[in-house]
Amino acid sequence: MKTREIAKNYQLDAAAFDQWLKQSGLQYKSGMTGLSVDDGVNADEMVGNYKQHLAQEKARNAGEQERRSVEQIKAKQAELAKQQAMAVMLISSGFNFEGYTITKYSGYISGDDAVSMDRPTHGWLGRGSKDVGADLLSGLSQIRRNALAELKEAAYALGCNAVIGVDFDYLTMDPETASSSGGTLYLPFLFAVTANGNAVVIEKNEPAALV
Repeated sequence: MKTREIAKNYQLDAAAFDQWLKQSGLQYKSGMTGLSVDDGVNADEMVGNYKQHLAQEKARNAGEQERRSVEQIKAKQAELAKQQAMAVMLISSGFNFEGYTITKYSGYISGDDAVSMDRPTHGWLGRGSKDVGADLLSGLSQIRRNALAELKEAAYALGCNAVIGVDFDYLTMDPETASSSGGTLYLPFLFAVTANGNAVVIEKNEPAALV
């Protein structure tokens, strides 16, 4: 009895039915015209087992989809909580916050970022083709913000809500290498900044009680 005939009689997907049969452990034969089973096989029972498999598979897929949905919701909630915490996180170059008490020190942390800048080219009569100073200030401003954001993330990862003693370290690189012709190839400038600080937990001081 050809499995494609069974699938046709019971309005099943023939390819999916054959795939299930191969993994079901039931006896079958494979020939040039497809799979077949012995004529004595109870087709109703076999199709019933197949439909039960489909129902179980559907239930598993539904459960997996629900689990993924729950995980996605939790991930979004965690990301929102992180963004909210970082938005109100206090940072200072000093070592305390007025109106707050430091209740926990979690150690030294840092955040880094870098930017590369093409070397200025000179046109006719030596006039520069771009405003190097403005580009540099814009680049440094951006990487400082990025370094501070990374610093806050490091503090958040430690369960802290503030950073004290914040300062910046700067690094400038003027890289060059040998060109294919044996000369010197000057690569883009590289400017890097590191934001340093100490992650802490702070609590707002309660107002003094009136006597």
